[in-house]
Amino acid sequence: MQHPQEPPGGIHPLLAGRFSPHRFDPAGAVDDHALHLLLEAARWAPSAGNSQPWGFFPGRPGEPEHDRVFPHLAPSSARWAKDAGLLVVTLARRHVDDTQLLYSEFADYDLGQAIAHMTVQAQAMGLAAHQFRAFDLGGLTKELDPNPGWAIVSMVAVGKASGGPPRGRDRHSVAHLRSAPWSPVE
Repeated sequence: MQHPQEPPGGIHPLLAGRFSPHRFDPAGAVDDHALHLLLEAARWAPSAGNSQPWGFFPGRPGEPEHDRVFPHLAPSSARWAKDAGLLVVTLARRHVDDTQLLYSEFADYDLGQAIAHMTVQAQAMGLAAHQFRAFDLGGLTKELDPNPGWAIVSMVAVGKASGGPPRGRDRHSVAHLRSAPWSPVE
């Protein structure tokens, strides 16, 4: 496995240096301009048929949106996310309104691309992003009551990382990525 401190030649430093912090600096606020840039980066992500089936519910500490979201975090997430400068609930538009007609069968995939763009933008701005799913999905869905056809998928905590990458953050090799999904040839 490739150690994160030893990126191969050619990979962009923003990608090589990215990690999901388990501690944020509580003084690392995400101002309006930074929030706008994060959402703008997500807006420019590719999507199937340019459907752009993503939506975001951002909240910063001290804002009513944050107060609605934070109580639904699992204790394991709340321990470190409490100091993030921004919590973002991510949503995918899976269906057309309240029908079973698919809006986009690629909605979750496309949302992931938008979040990846947001994550790289955060890194470029000296911020860090930690994507997670340790929260009460049913409770948060009831709290936010998304429009028909929309589903909450995950959350992202954004802010100034406190400390460096965690130890043991090895990555699978490129050879593993190419061989893992296939059965061995006999």
